[in-house]
Amino acid sequence: MNLTLFVPADRPERVAKAAAAGADAVIVDLEDAVAPDARDAARSGLADALGAIDAPLILRINAAGTEWFDADLAAAAALPLSAVMLAKAETGEICTHVAKTAGVPVFALVETARGMSSLDEIAGASARMAFGSIDYVADLGMGHTRQSLMTARSALVLAARLAGHPAPLDGVTTTIRDEALIEDECRHAVEMGMGGKLIIHPAQLAAARRGFAPSGDELAWAEEVLKAAEGGAAVQVAGAMIDAPVIARARQIIARGGRAA
Repeated sequence: MNLTLFVPADRPERVAKAAAAGADAVIVDLEDAVAPDARDAARSGLADALGAIDAPLILRINAAGTEWFDADLAAAAALPLSAVMLAKAETGEICTHVAKTAGVPVFALVETARGMSSLDEIAGASARMAFGSIDYVADLGMGHTRQSLMTARSALVLAARLAGHPAPLDGVTTTIRDEALIEDECRHAVEMGMGGKLIIHPAQLAAARRGFAPSGDELAWAEEVLKAAEGGAAVQVAGAMIDAPVIARARQIIARGGRAA
């Protein structure tokens, strides 16, 4: 599980606070969080702001073809980053170019119909994918609902699995302080096979972490399954036969609990 917290690149004083808030990584955002006329200034001040941060840092750069892309990519190559997040990733070729130029892995943010149509090549060329669900529904003119996004989330998860890469990061929840909603949306992300979430405010972190953690009932079931499987013979737990896929599922739940903790 990875909870990655966005910070606007033109507010560098927030980076240290975000790193201390408990996120698994901090995304310094040069795209949507920064006004177009402020992006050059924001980019120029990043070297000093990020040099003293002891946390995994990801720089979200503007999409290929925009007027800011080349300068963003050049800046990324000079910064102490763990990865670069490419906005509106649409081809494997551009993901490869970004990774090679920046010298760090690329996280492909899939948020357009064109990107969704190239998932296999994007998954193969990136270290991890993330779902820009809000831009995606705007591109397709559809509603932002669980039902409408089910196919897209499933496609992302499948492409990541076939590429042998970590499960994708789910898109943002725009509500900041509705903890019940945030937790429930994270539980839905787990149900769909997503491996983490993009976070827009530190206030969302606690609820998101609870949402990605297995419930008490899930942990109890997983522990019972693993204990029953120690003997190696076919057994039943709660009236159900225990075989290899069930044991694998139990181990996944235990591992998810460890990561959430």
